[in-house]
Amino acid sequence: MGYFRELPDLEYQDFLSGSRSSQSYLTVKNLFRRNKLRDDLQNVFTIFDKYEIVEGARPDTVAEEYYGNSQLDWVVLITAGIINVRNEWPLSNRDLYYYALNIYDDENSLNDIHHYETKEIKDSLGRLILPKGKNVDSNFSITYYRDGSNITPVPSDTVQGISNWEYETLENDKKRSIYLLKRMYLQQFLNDMRNIMIYQKSSQRINDRLAKTENTKVTMP
Repeated sequence: MGYFRELPDLEYQDFLSGSRSSQSYLTVKNLFRRNKLRDDLQNVFTIFDKYEIVEGARPDTVAEEYYGNSQLDWVVLITAGIINVRNEWPLSNRDLYYYALNIYDDENSLNDIHHYETKEIKDSLGRLILPKGKNVDSNFSITYYRDGSNITPVPSDTVQGISNWEYETLENDKKRSIYLLKRMYLQQFLNDMRNIMIYQKSSQRINDRLAKTENTKVTMP
């Protein structure tokens, strides 16, 4: 993942059992240096393109297809607002099946009703009476719709059961629609990212890309 190459280095006190000196340090990546897209840009839709994640796609394959570089998978995740890939990235159909089996214990349970939702109902003029997808009780019903002095009968089958498998599939599909930073803004984003990662002047700074932590093994007088 190219993201870790963007992180600055940190000389961190060596606490490993094989350390031979109190002055030993390890050079590691500074995982505490993080960035995210500015909050005020999240709603500026003109700088994003809507993107649908296809079956089996991964962050690196999306980066390759959209930006032409699989190493920019971290850009995909940051601009899409994804922090936990395991929970926020859509599963493949195969992985979703085994995920659902793990939750609902066996294959037969996948067909059990998870909840009930309303069906879309319109009147003869095409006006919406009952929206689709509202969670309701299994015995929910309406018999007519009144519009002024007009009364419109409503079909009795206004509710449909959603199985456990249908529910998990719908929830997984919701994760497929993300927004990606438009290509024209990519270089500016990368430049800003690299500027943020530069160490500012301090007692710990060695150079722009390297800092050194305090040595707690050394007893101060």
